[in-house]
Amino acid sequence: MKVAVIGAGAAGYFAAIQVKHNFPNAEVDILEKTNKVLSKVLISGGGRCNVTNAESSQSTFAKAYPRGKNLMKKLLKRWNNQDTIQWFENRGVDIYAQEDQRMFPTSDNSESIANCLIQEAKSLGVRLLCKMRVDRLEPATDKIVLHFSDDRKVYDKVIVCTGGSPKKSGLLWLEDLGHEIVDPVPSLFTFNIPDTHLHKLMGLSVAKVVCRIPSLKLSNEGPALITHWGLSGPAILKLSAIAARDLAITNYRFDILMSWSHEVRQEVVFGQLQDIFGRQPKKKITNISFHEFPQRMWEYLLDRAQIPEHKICAELSKKDLNRLAHTLSNDAYEVHGKTTFKEEFVTCGGISLDGIDHQTMQSKAIQGLYFAGEVLDIDGITGGFNFQAAWTTAYIAAQLQ
Repeated sequence: MKVAVIGAGAAGYFAAIQVKHNFPNAEVDILEKTNKVLSKVLISGGGRCNVTNAESSQSTFAKAYPRGKNLMKKLLKRWNNQDTIQWFENRGVDIYAQEDQRMFPTSDNSESIANCLIQEAKSLGVRLLCKMRVDRLEPATDKIVLHFSDDRKVYDKVIVCTGGSPKKSGLLWLEDLGHEIVDPVPSLFTFNIPDTHLHKLMGLSVAKVVCRIPSLKLSNEGPALITHWGLSGPAILKLSAIAARDLAITNYRFDILMSWSHEVRQEVVFGQLQDIFGRQPKKKITNISFHEFPQRMWEYLLDRAQIPEHKICAELSKKDLNRLAHTLSNDAYEVHGKTTFKEEFVTCGGISLDGIDHQTMQSKAIQGLYFAGEVLDIDGITGGFNFQAAWTTAYIAAQLQ
């Protein structure tokens, strides 16, 4: 049996390895259009590779996928995060969890993951063919013909692991075969906010915020990071994934409400301020420690609420407290555009899941053609969920059922 895996990313390598485990006598080729392999693995997590997530509940794990949640819930019963961790650890790559449940190799070096996959594939006899761009795929009797610019190869089975495409045009060769393509749009991006005062706080993080997009009635919570262009951090990135398709429609111009205090009810924050200021009436307002904000952040919020820094707590009026409580709980910003989160480009969209057999990952249109990874309309929030989707779908596609 001859098997082609198109794409030398996480899903492609894992699929090829699993095919050889399942069918030791099969000839398995990984076809990569560039001369680089496992690019996203190498840059993920700032070069550490966020392999998966430590979430122990598989139903909760599946909820981390804004697109593909129901399918992932089924597939995770067959290959989940614990299987992934065990697989790498069995090959000498130990994995650890951070407090936020993101999981990394103990080396904190993504090359540990990449080298493990490369060595495993080599030891099993998987062949890597670079600079092999597939121009066209043609079904033949019990075979699949792959056409290249000046060559063609015939395979019994093909697994497409080409990753996400930023534009639908990159998936037309699959649409031509009868697959419905869900228009790709970016997921996992940061928010551009044209506020120079906010930009001056670049590099500061707030441990727990609630960010809300009122027009979409969507919210998320977690750490936020202030950048020189606006807002980033897990809370923002997760919200961008949840709202990816809706935000594309707005052309990335929308309003966001930030609850810096992690409490969206203004009256509750008002009560908290009354209490803390009442216990320290003679203290200068800038010297109060509220919500463990960094000093520069606290001064910024006071200025945003029009509270003079020289005031002492006892001098604050009810009106002052209300303005400050509003700023802490419902601080409004206009978002004008997005920025890709580092080089970790993720798309939502791709091959419609309606055209895939959910038990096998085989195309309903073409016998012997399978899909795995981000080429499918499956994407997760930040935290290792997208890599887990790659490992899981690749494992199942490689059964070649």
